[in-house]
Amino acid sequence: MTSPWYKSVSSVFGLRGLLFFILGVVALVTILAPLTSTSYDPSTASTLVPNVYSNYRRIKEQAAVDYLDLRSLSLGTALKEFPLCVGKERESYVPCYNVTGNLLAGLQEGEELDRHCEFERDKERCVVRPPKDYKIPLRWPLGRDIIWSGNVKITKDQLLSSGTVTTRLMLLEENQITFHSEDGLIFDGVKDYARQIAEMIGLGSDTEFAQAGIRTVLDIGCGFGSFGAHLVSLKMMPICIAEYEATGSQVQLALERGLPAMIGNFFSKQLPYPALSFDMVHCAQCGTTWDIKDAMLLLEVDRVLKPGGYFVLTSPTNRAQGILPDTKKTSISTRVDDLSKKICWSLTGQQDETFLWQKTSDSNCYSSRSQDSIPLCKDGDSVPYYHPLVPCISGTTSKRWIPIQNRSAIAGITSAELEIHGLKPEEFLEDTQIWRSALKNYWSLLTPLIFSDHPKRPGDEDPLPPFNMIRNVMDMNARFGNLNSALLDQGKSAWVMNAVPVNARNTLPIILDRGFAGVLHDWCEPFPTYPRTYDMLHANELLTLLSAERCSLMDLFLEMDRILRPEGWVVLSDKVGVIEMARALATRVRWEARVIDLQDGSDQRLLVCQKQFLKK
Repeated sequence: MTSPWYKSVSSVFGLRGLLFFILGVVALVTILAPLTSTSYDPSTASTLVPNVYSNYRRIKEQAAVDYLDLRSLSLGTALKEFPLCVGKERESYVPCYNVTGNLLAGLQEGEELDRHCEFERDKERCVVRPPKDYKIPLRWPLGRDIIWSGNVKITKDQLLSSGTVTTRLMLLEENQITFHSEDGLIFDGVKDYARQIAEMIGLGSDTEFAQAGIRTVLDIGCGFGSFGAHLVSLKMMPICIAEYEATGSQVQLALERGLPAMIGNFFSKQLPYPALSFDMVHCAQCGTTWDIKDAMLLLEVDRVLKPGGYFVLTSPTNRAQGILPDTKKTSISTRVDDLSKKICWSLTGQQDETFLWQKTSDSNCYSSRSQDSIPLCKDGDSVPYYHPLVPCISGTTSKRWIPIQNRSAIAGITSAELEIHGLKPEEFLEDTQIWRSALKNYWSLLTPLIFSDHPKRPGDEDPLPPFNMIRNVMDMNARFGNLNSALLDQGKSAWVMNAVPVNARNTLPIILDRGFAGVLHDWCEPFPTYPRTYDMLHANELLTLLSAERCSLMDLFLEMDRILRPEGWVVLSDKVGVIEMARALATRVRWEARVIDLQDGSDQRLLVCQKQFLKK
C-alpha cells in the first residue's frame, strides 16, 4: 500500500521529480560516506593506503557519473548503452581474483589466491561478449554429458596434455567435449566409487544415501564434475567449490554441465556458509594440505559439517603410473586421523586410498576431551562472510545441532525445525503458496519465448529445438528458498543457487537445512563465478533492498549481465518506480525488457528481460 508520505511528495514533485530527488540523495550519500566497509590492516598500511585512496577516489567519480545518469533518467532522457568490452582477456575475467594485483598488494603464502574485492580496480564499464566460438548450451540432460568446447577456457591441447584426463573425456569432431558418465576422477568409475563410500557408511548401495540423512555434499576440488553429476542423478544436492583458475577451471566446467558450483577457497578465510551446513564434505585428490595452519583448514570442514555428517578423503595418488611412495599416502591419512580425534571425529571406514570419518552427533563429546584439545568457539549462530579462519571448534552450542539421521524428509521441514529458525508454520506456508503461484506465472510468461523459434538465433550449427534452456538458476534474494521449492514441486529440471544478501534477514541456515544450495553474498561485490554461468537470474525486491547501500545499481546490472549466459533470462519483481528505473538500466546492457503489470491492484511490477547474443 502506498504511504501518505509518498502520495504527498509525489503530488508536489511528480513521479520523475520524486525519483530524481531520491536518487540524488543516494548519490550524495555515496560520495560523502566514509569507506568503513573496507578491511584495513595497520601492519600493511604502506601497501594498502594507495589502494584505499584509489578506490575512494574511484567511488566518488563513479557516484558522480551515476548521479548524472540517473538525473537523465528522471528527466526522461535516453541513456547510452554501455560499450562492448575490448580484448580477449575480458571474456573469462573474474573480478576479485587478481593474483598479480594481490601479490603487488603484499599478500603471500597462499592468501594471494583468495578472494580480495578490496583491491579491485574496476576497468571501464563495459558489456562482456562471449568468445568467438561460443554456442548456446545443449538442453538438459544432454548438456550434462556434452558441452561446446568453445564455451569454456580449457583448450583441446590442454585436454590432450592432461594425461589420464583423456581416458575420461573424448573430443567429438572439433567443437564438443563428451563426458563419460561411467568415469571420472575416481579410478574404478564414479558408480563404483559412490558404492564404495556407501559400504563404508554401512549402506547396501549409494541409492540409500538419503536413508542415512545425506542429501547435501560439499565437493572440494570437483575436477570435471563427474562425482557431482552422479550425485545429482541420485537426487542429491552437491555443491562444487574450487579455487579460481586462469585456465581449465573446474567450476566453469561444472556449471557449463548444469551442475551446482562456485569459486571457493578457504586457505585464509571461512566459506560464506553458516556452521552445520552440509551432510558430507568430499575431497578426492583436491590438492588440499590438511595439516597446515594448525589444522584450521580441517576445522573449517568441521564447522560446515552437520552433526553425524561424513568427511570423505581420497588421498592423492598416481597409482596408474606407480610413482607415489606409500609413505606419502600414509602420512596424509595418519595426520588427518590424529587431528580427527581432537575434534570428536571417528574413522568409520577405509578402502584402498579412500578414508571416511564421521563427526560426532553427541555435543557432550567435546567436554570429555583432554584439556590440551582444540578449544570450542564462543560464537553464536552467525553466518560468516569471508571472516578469517578460526583455531577453534564452531557450532557446538547452536540450536541447529540436529544429527543428520534425525531430520525430516528431503526438502521437507517440520514445525519444530521452523521454530528453531524463528518461523511460524503459517508464515512459512503462506510464503510457499505465494511462490508456487508466482512460478506458474513466470513459466507462462517465459514458455512462449523459450520454446518458440527465436528470430535472433545465429548460425545453422545450433542444436535442434527447443533452442533455449533454463537449468542454472540464481535467486538473488532467496528468503526461505521457496522459489527453489516451487521448481521442485512443479518438476522443473533446474537447480537454484539461493543467494542471501548480507544486509537482509539471515535465512541461509533454513535454506541449507532444507537441502538446497545457498550462499551468503554482498551484492555490492561481484559474485564468485565465471562469466556466462547462469541461465536465469531472479530477484524479488532486491533493488529496493540495495537502494540504501553504497553500491551502484549500474554495476549490479553489469555484474548480472556478466554471469548470465547469452539468451538467458532475468525476472525482477519490485515496486513500480524501481522497476521503471531497472528497465532503463536493462537497455544500457542491451537486454530486451518489458514491464508486466500483475493486475492485482498492488504497486508491484515484473520486469522480464532477455540477454542478447552479441556475436563477435
